[in-house]
Amino acid sequence: MMKKYCVCLLTWLTLLIAVQCIAQPTLLLPQSSQLAEVKQRIGYTDVTVVYHSPAVNGRKVWGALVPYEKIWRAGANENTTITFTDNVTINGSPLPAGTYGLHMIPGISSWIVVFSKNHTSWGSYFYNKEEDALRVEVKPETHEHTEWLEYTFTDREAASANVAMSWEKIRVSFSVGVDVHSIALDKIRLQLRGIAAFGWHAWEEAAHYCIVNKINYEEALKWVDRSILVEENHVNLAAKAQLLTLMGKTKEAAEINRKVLSRMETASETQVNAFGYELMNEHDVPTALDVFRLNVKKHPDSWNAYDSLAEALNVSGDRKQALANYRIALSKAPDDQKQRIKGTIATLEQ
Repeated sequence: MMKKYCVCLLTWLTLLIAVQCIAQPTLLLPQSSQLAEVKQRIGYTDVTVVYHSPAVNGRKVWGALVPYEKIWRAGANENTTITFTDNVTINGSPLPAGTYGLHMIPGISSWIVVFSKNHTSWGSYFYNKEEDALRVEVKPETHEHTEWLEYTFTDREAASANVAMSWEKIRVSFSVGVDVHSIALDKIRLQLRGIAAFGWHAWEEAAHYCIVNKINYEEALKWVDRSILVEENHVNLAAKAQLLTLMGKTKEAAEINRKVLSRMETASETQVNAFGYELMNEHDVPTALDVFRLNVKKHPDSWNAYDSLAEALNVSGDRKQALANYRIALSKAPDDQKQRIKGTIATLEQ
């Protein structure tokens, strides 16, 4: 009986200690491997890496502190995570939107980067290969010494960026690609079902995105027609003319452009000038020249009108006429503009 009593007492004491340990909260103290976060937007898509950053601290890292050919948490402490707000490609392989546990398997000549569907575990201790969403092979690069492990975004383009992990004298990276235009068009379509759809500007802006990026012409033409239906103006008419030109319908585009220029007769100098530069930005220099010439005709005493026309003429390759108009602009310009125009003339005269 005494033995049974002692066993029961010991069990009870063990449970009591365990409960007390669980009940007592642990302190939140500074960590030697500090929490870090980096974020990059690619088009509409946000890519976020959250990790804990350990220091080299004089240690041998690769092949020692971090063994080769074994799963590694790609940081310290908890799971390193990477989040994509839209579907992406990793080194060309598709990966759905979501948050993933980011792990790596270092090697001497190649590494494996692992995206795990489980992102809530502690480090890689509970890693399960069956939960892999994607694996990609990458090549390590020799890099300048990085004392604190860090993630950075490199080689950024309009539709891609590289995610690079650097520590000690090694850097490994993988590319994140995004179908920016497809995502943008989906989001535009959603926005055109909101309050913005009651005005003309949103429809023209949607069409303008397609013009600038030379995509989705048929739907863009419907959008710009909707804009014109709400309120016809020189902005949406010009957008339609540009679309028709891109679609090879030059005769229809020329007819719309004549209508645009007639509407410009009632626009202010600033509006006409801004419209001319918008055409320049979209590389429609011939129409821009017509607009700037109209502005000079309407405002013959404006130095800015001649200055803008001269710039467009220079872009078109007509240096002689560009110089002539810059000289007129110089004769009418305020003092704070003369030095700039003189410099431009000197450059063109070389």
